[in-house]
Amino acid sequence: MSNEEVKTQKLIVKFFPEIMVKGTAARRQMIGNLYGNIFKLLSRISKDIKTRKFFDKIEVTCPLSVLPEVRTRLLDTPGIELVLEALQFEKIDTLEQMKVIVNEHMSNEIIGKTFVVRAKRSGTHPFKSTDMEQTIGGYMLAHNDTKGVDLRTAEVTIRIELIHNQLSILTKKYRGLGGFPLGSQGEILSLMSGGFDSSVASYLTMKRGMKTHFIFFNLGGMAHEIGVKQVALYLWNKFGASHRVTFTSIPFEDVVTEIFKSTHETYMGVTLKRLMLKASERIADEMKIDALVTGESVAQVSSQTLRNLALIDQSTRKLVLRPLATMNKPEIISIATNIGTKHFAEDMPEYCGVISKNPVSHGSYERMEKESKKFDYSVLDKAVENAIKINVDEIAQDVQSIGLIETVSDISSKKYTIIDIRQDETCIETCCETLKIPFYTLKREFKKLPQDKEYLFYCDKGILSQLHAQYLRDSENYQNIKVYRPE
Repeated sequence: MSNEEVKTQKLIVKFFPEIMVKGTAARRQMIGNLYGNIFKLLSRISKDIKTRKFFDKIEVTCPLSVLPEVRTRLLDTPGIELVLEALQFEKIDTLEQMKVIVNEHMSNEIIGKTFVVRAKRSGTHPFKSTDMEQTIGGYMLAHNDTKGVDLRTAEVTIRIELIHNQLSILTKKYRGLGGFPLGSQGEILSLMSGGFDSSVASYLTMKRGMKTHFIFFNLGGMAHEIGVKQVALYLWNKFGASHRVTFTSIPFEDVVTEIFKSTHETYMGVTLKRLMLKASERIADEMKIDALVTGESVAQVSSQTLRNLALIDQSTRKLVLRPLATMNKPEIISIATNIGTKHFAEDMPEYCGVISKNPVSHGSYERMEKESKKFDYSVLDKAVENAIKINVDEIAQDVQSIGLIETVSDISSKKYTIIDIRQDETCIETCCETLKIPFYTLKREFKKLPQDKEYLFYCDKGILSQLHAQYLRDSENYQNIKVYRPE
């Protein structure tokens, strides 16, 4: 090898098969999109990376020092089926040249092992692919101490490609993400809670080539919002960083309060989902986006029966995609594990606090219409007006700034007042003064309490308490709040 070959590595990017079966115009556009995405992503790693576009592949040449980062970035880029690491040689015309070159670079791989040579060829040559395999294989067999050629169960397969007069020896092969190039299938707005379902749904739309923006409905305070921002930032950075997308946060605490005041408990869950879609529709209209995506799966919870999903969809003119509709929870968790969002989701509540004890599972169209008329939509209007939109790439500092609320287990000193923030459960009994204030009224009721006392928020798992304690501290600067977690 030359000095240049030693310092650089060639990678061959093979396209997702569905791209190659498209019509000529669509195929060219998608390949152009993918090339642009790859160029943009890799140029951030090193200016010394070179890319070349061909009708059936993209070639990347990079310094060895950045090879692991380049390989990882390519494997997480939508539209790529395979990434092949290869040694490439130009102006190769004869079988004699090929057998010497392949043996020089691959002989160490076959010592003491069975092997086989597999060749592909395109262009005009005076020989066939089988001639290449036989000539190169025979030469290597004669010049190396091997266990022989095995056409079916070889220990080592040497793969070579000859395209016109360019010879490639494929050294490693990696399976890519597949899907369509990001941005080739338009834009979509994803309703994000940060849990397993919404994170996986967002990943699937990104993989299918949709530029995926995020919208979050804040029901649990600043801590919850920052947690969801962490998930959105992770997904964007891993799978979608070739395009700039937004994160919209809408304060929904007052909407929840209005639901409790105006809506029968059996329709609260469906009403909340309808209002989320209505708010998302308005943001999508502003962004000229035609479709929304949710992480709903049929029959996973009461609001996700076919009838209730139909009632929810009546609230919007937008197309609503549900890529998880037929998946079960283990399948969803498996994808979350593979893409790296599981550890976020495990600590993130699927936050839908207004789902009551007796939710309707087969709602009535007529009853839903009556319930919807009771709601004061000026509350929703105000929430949308107060929406905050930022670019996902600008929230890195934001998500690192959160401070966790201190947790207390020992209350024997009796110096605390416990506030049970659960929705319907009987108030917890402790040795301290204990109050019952459901989470959805905390914002209003906590300010009425004496502020010369120390308060401990309590819920079953401590997550809700952390979120609401953080929210009150961040929004109102209360410093007398901690979380109670019994040992």
